[in-house]
Amino acid sequence: MKTIDEIGHFSDISLDVLVELDRKVMTVRDILALDKGSVIKMNRSAGENLDILVGGSLIAFGEIVIIESSMGVRITDFNLEE
Repeated sequence: MKTIDEIGHFSDISLDVLVELDRKVMTVRDILALDKGSVIKMNRSAGENLDILVGGSLIAFGEIVIIESSMGVRITDFNLEE
């Protein structure tokens, strides 16, 4: 039996999918100093994979893609670690 057959009855459940570029801890002072056009320096470099989380768990990695006038995320790999 295929996995989709085993869990198919769950296929209509909605889940939040979060695509995370990076995280940064900032003080309230630093946040209040932000203005339109401010740049927040992150630890990841341009071109690095994004984290894709479902239910708070890292499930995959992806990259930003532009399709016509829309932005999306292409899955590049799945996180198979437990």
